[in-house]
Amino acid sequence: MIKLSQPIISEESIQAVSDILRSGMLVQGKYVEQFEEALKKYMNANHVLAISSGTAALHVALAALEIGENDAVFVPAFTFPATANVVEIQKARTVLVDVDPFTYNMDPDKLEEAIINYNEKEKPKAIIVVHEFGAPANMTRIMEIANKYRLYVIEDAACALGTKLNGQHVGTFGDIGCFSFHPRKAITTGEGGAVITKNEHLKKKISLLRNHGLIKLNDGTMDFLLPGFNYRMTEFQAVLGTHQLSMFNNWIKKRNELVNIYYQLLKENPTIQLPDNLEGHAWQTFMVVIDSTSNRKAITKCLKSKEIETNMGAQAVHMLSFYNNKYQYKVSEFPIAKKLYESGLALPLHSNLNSDDIKYICENLLLFL
Repeated sequence: MIKLSQPIISEESIQAVSDILRSGMLVQGKYVEQFEEALKKYMNANHVLAISSGTAALHVALAALEIGENDAVFVPAFTFPATANVVEIQKARTVLVDVDPFTYNMDPDKLEEAIINYNEKEKPKAIIVVHEFGAPANMTRIMEIANKYRLYVIEDAACALGTKLNGQHVGTFGDIGCFSFHPRKAITTGEGGAVITKNEHLKKKISLLRNHGLIKLNDGTMDFLLPGFNYRMTEFQAVLGTHQLSMFNNWIKKRNELVNIYYQLLKENPTIQLPDNLEGHAWQTFMVVIDSTSNRKAITKCLKSKEIETNMGAQAVHMLSFYNNKYQYKVSEFPIAKKLYESGLALPLHSNLNSDDIKYICENLLLFL
């Protein structure tokens, strides 16, 4: 089976994990600090804190910015639901914004339109920007809008480690950047994530929030400065991340090479829409959009019979039961998100693939179409 994604874990990494398990020191020690320092250096970031998951990173970001039940947060309508779920967990209002049909990222024009037309009781407080599938969002324009309306910016870069905009790593533009190291991501720690910020006060607050609000005093005792979470990363997760990060630039290069082959083989077919915004893309996922006259379910079934795994890309949040029931959205309200949700097809992409694999995938897809 040609898998949709596949983690790469070396024997050296497995041995390092074994050594840590034998040591008995398992949570948030020196290896977590080493991973944080490696990420900081890689992204040229001010502060990096390792977290237990990408969703935990988003949650702790909202909590650190004190976003709650009297606030509203603007979120892209096409994303994995975790982006919106954390807003709801904080009891704030989720305000959806439609996306660009070719980059799949939040449309800045529609964002400003949503801000101008917003008339609910909760006060606009923040924007969560998703760099969907590793494509850099238009942070220049979005930061201008955020500054204009005095809104915080949280970057959901769960899929975007290694993504750059004008040479700058995404996650470093806004107030807080959030990353994920789930097994489907380009590097993985099993579960795991990271939060980055340039603000010293936010860094200290996030550090407290991820570890119960605990602080160690000079006399060796502990105090608790605020009610926090248990969002710590383990030592064996961290050593996996550090090993993979050392090879990551080569993996991104390989992904770009494979994507170029996809483009060469699929660009002439009128029933396939290819993603745009290639500059700086880290290509965590390669999603195309199939013409509405084609049957995505049948395509997926056919490719599976050829030992090729595929999937939908992400979800249209307004079409999910919880959000549809709570906010009473019309299905047609966010047409681009709806189209991407119904017609998006994620094709296999990871560093274990080769050019022959991509050719085999494209041959079978084109044959079906």
